[in-house]
Amino acid sequence: MSKLISVIVPAYNEEEVIHSFHARMSAVFDRLPGYRCEFVFVDDGSIDTTRRMIMDLAASDPRVCAISLSRNFGKEVAMTAGLDSARGDAVAIFDVDLQDPPELLLEFVENWEKGVDVVYAKRTQRDGESWLKKASAAAFYRVIGRLTNVSIPPDTGDCRLMSRRVVEQLVRLREQHRFMKGLFAWVGFPSVAVEYRREPRDAGGTKFNYLKLWNFALEGITSFTIAPLKIAMYIGFILATGAFIMGGWIVAKTLVWGEVVRGYPTLVVTVLCLGGIQLFFIGILGEYLGRIFGETKQRPLYIVDRKVPSRIAFARSVDDAFIRESDNRRAEQEHGIGQ
Repeated sequence: MSKLISVIVPAYNEEEVIHSFHARMSAVFDRLPGYRCEFVFVDDGSIDTTRRMIMDLAASDPRVCAISLSRNFGKEVAMTAGLDSARGDAVAIFDVDLQDPPELLLEFVENWEKGVDVVYAKRTQRDGESWLKKASAAAFYRVIGRLTNVSIPPDTGDCRLMSRRVVEQLVRLREQHRFMKGLFAWVGFPSVAVEYRREPRDAGGTKFNYLKLWNFALEGITSFTIAPLKIAMYIGFILATGAFIMGGWIVAKTLVWGEVVRGYPTLVVTVLCLGGIQLFFIGILGEYLGRIFGETKQRPLYIVDRKVPSRIAFARSVDDAFIRESDNRRAEQEHGIGQ
């Protein structure tokens, strides 16, 4: 049986580009005649017609698996839902907005067939994005690269193809606070980059504002390193040591020269500065504590409202079950003959 390639497509309020993406990726599937291909569309609680459009595609195209979540859980969780459902020998992830060209799948498959487990897309240019977003993204990758011991490739997104064994390891990671770019890197395995120029969105607008991007950056840093806690400890030690030395100097100077201690404004500013530093690092502690609290609840990552499996993957599941049953019968017969 030919190999199956699953393409996960998370979508949230993307009614303007669903059909364009489906048509363009279908053309790429046609250029892979030696493979069976399926879409895994994941509707992340859209409030427009995205869900209905995905379900209509599942009814008309046997290659489409449609998953509708009960509410908006976020893109990281939507990708996880797709990974849980994808049955391909190789699994790719593409954004529906067409900023990552579907034609990249051809290079992904070519590298995968050479024995590479992870093929990820690396941006050489980011068209249609402001200089502030480009600069902040570059700064984030540099910062997290220095803070964590997991090597996260810079200038990469979620667009990639992974072998079956990589996906099997990823679905074992059920942490609540998910930073998928870090999880992709954490599982390891041989990987290679495919460089490309990122295009502007085909239609619609981004779902990430700067506040969401800031929270996303905090999620990534706190999920993969305790460096902020170590920095807080080092700064506290330096400040405490400096305060002790300065206090000793003031006491000694007063005893020897009898100088009157002045500087009330300086004292107030110092107290306010130290208080602000303390509150800042208490906030960092709160971020980590809040994540611990979230993990202890052990809630499911997502809830599926409706799922329509692709007929290609369903047929494969039936074939696999038949093969397993045949193997079990053969083993039982051989065991009986041996006795």
